[in-house]
Amino acid sequence: MREAAFSALCETQAADKVQAVQLLWAQRHTLAIDTQARKQDANHKAPGRPDKPLLQNPQHVPQRSVHTDKGLAALVHSVCHIEFNAINLALDAVWRFAGLPEAYYQDWLSVAYEESTHFVLLQNLLNQMGYVYGDFAAHDGLWSMCEKTADDVLARMALVPRTLEARGLDATPLIQAKLLLSCSPHAMAFQSVLDTILRDEVGHVAIGNHWFRHLCGEQGLDPLSHYPVLVERHAAPRLKPPFNASARLAAGFTQAEIDWLMAQRLTPPLASHT
Repeated sequence: MREAAFSALCETQAADKVQAVQLLWAQRHTLAIDTQARKQDANHKAPGRPDKPLLQNPQHVPQRSVHTDKGLAALVHSVCHIEFNAINLALDAVWRFAGLPEAYYQDWLSVAYEESTHFVLLQNLLNQMGYVYGDFAAHDGLWSMCEKTADDVLARMALVPRTLEARGLDATPLIQAKLLLSCSPHAMAFQSVLDTILRDEVGHVAIGNHWFRHLCGEQGLDPLSHYPVLVERHAAPRLKPPFNASARLAAGFTQAEIDWLMAQRLTPPLASHT
């Protein structure tokens, strides 16, 4: 299963990647999981990506408004790009790290599959609006953190699902509030897709929380106090309010962790609350 996940990760065309992930998901019960296999030859090109969209510095990606057809399409495209990256992140989590329980690999394959369904929903909406994936510029912030944590599965769980992807729990309601100002059919359709994404992302972040705590437990680390250490070590983004506390609690964050985010502290707390 992990070799098949790596092959899917290397697919360059979005349609081929989605098809490979969904076939892998359909075959998951028939495939063995070699938990001890080490990562593949570094000469392999991963992740595979199409030639477009053009990747830019996040500061150079234009602001998107829901008040024009093109602005709405650009916003749909930005979320579509996030979901495409999320497929790669989940596949990399399956392939890269050895020595974990089989449930770890099964969990991240399930995430890759659900992210692929989100991508298809958004891609179809883009097509209905007269655009395709790749028509707008995008940035590579998610994959950059993936590369920073390539040698440390604990840091990966802390800083990708629990930090960058969890930010989607906070951002999605804000996008949906903007969409309420538009009565266009495409805005309403986008709203519905975001409902699905938000529901599933709670589960994805919960998987990240579960394995972060599991790995902390194996290493004798306190999840609350070790998280800021990893934030500083890997120069992770400093998150700012507002935070979707209810979604974060549903995804397995503790109230103490949410309080830490609200306080914006970048040094470990004096006492553990776990």
